[in-house]
Amino acid sequence: MPRRSAAAKSAPRPARAPAPRVLPGTVYITRQVHFNAAHRLHNPSKSQKWNEEKYGLCTNPHWHGHNYVLEVTVAGEPQPDTGYVLDLAELKRVLQRVILDRCDHRNLNEEVEFLQGLIPSTENLAIAFWNEIEPALPAGRLHRLRLYETPRNFVEYFGAQAPAAS
Repeated sequence: MPRRSAAAKSAPRPARAPAPRVLPGTVYITRQVHFNAAHRLHNPSKSQKWNEEKYGLCTNPHWHGHNYVLEVTVAGEPQPDTGYVLDLAELKRVLQRVILDRCDHRNLNEEVEFLQGLIPSTENLAIAFWNEIEPALPAGRLHRLRLYETPRNFVEYFGAQAPAAS
């Protein structure tokens, strides 16, 4: 094998194109949080009999509680400077401030201002939470909110612009 000269050894190599900092494509990131809260399902414009028929034990005037699990999914393209759609630590801070600090260990009917006047069904909670979280996000777009009332019962909400199921 022929040896390279000293000059050939020190010659600069051709420059390579830099690797892309991020790849194009929509990515979905999800953060899950837990909170405990009490509520009562009750329509004050209806009779107690109607409420008992519709809501059963959930209309108990002494409340009942749930160990809720909230999953929030944000969609977007990775940002060129970080490679993140949204820093998950920032999403954690948003959910803490906007939902957990206001709802955890609270009576949803009486203590949470943005829920006043709502029947706090899981469906209504999902929509109300979306309305609080969406404007607080610094980056990405809110794609999906999933709220578990029990390990087997949950609601998903994709925002007002999502097509209705037929």
